[in-house]
Amino acid sequence: MEDRIRKVLEEKINPILASHYGGAELVGVEDNIVKVRFTGACGSCPSAQLTLEDIVKSVLQEEISEIEDVILDTSVSQDLLDMARKILNKEEKIQ
Repeated sequence: MEDRIRKVLEEKINPILASHYGGAELVGVEDNIVKVRFTGACGSCPSAQLTLEDIVKSVLQEEISEIEDVILDTSVSQDLLDMARKILNKEEKIQ
């Protein structure tokens, strides 16, 4: 199922979100509940929950009938944490 979800995200959902300078990526699937994370501008958008319901969830459930729910992962990605650490380390060396 994960491959099918990634394909729908890539082909149908991310082109829509790209017009808002963002995207969505699959975090995981458990018991037919999909967890996604928004990227780019969508990651910090105050309307993220509406986007999740109106676009991501509706398209995914339309395309893949066994999906029961789609939830938003609002945790900080490991990539972002790594980038912040590098920036902080560079600043410490400068001082």
